[in-house]
Amino acid sequence: MKVKIVLYPSEEGYAVSAPSLPGCWSQGATRAETLANIADAIREYLAGSAKPHGNAGITGWKSGYAGLG
Repeated sequence: MKVKIVLYPSEEGYAVSAPSLPGCWSQGATRAETLANIADAIREYLAGSAKPHGNAGITGWKSGYAGLG
């Protein structure tokens, strides 16, 4: 599963959202920290959803997408 993310510069560093997952946002001081934080947020979002998603581990990042599998 791939989840598109949108990275926004902010005064504190970066903010990031996963538009296909309503309310799934995160932030960080650096780009790397922000991407790690959204990976955690996506895992938690999917773990808390009503549908089973199996292993929601992040497998990699590719040009704005988080690979989940």
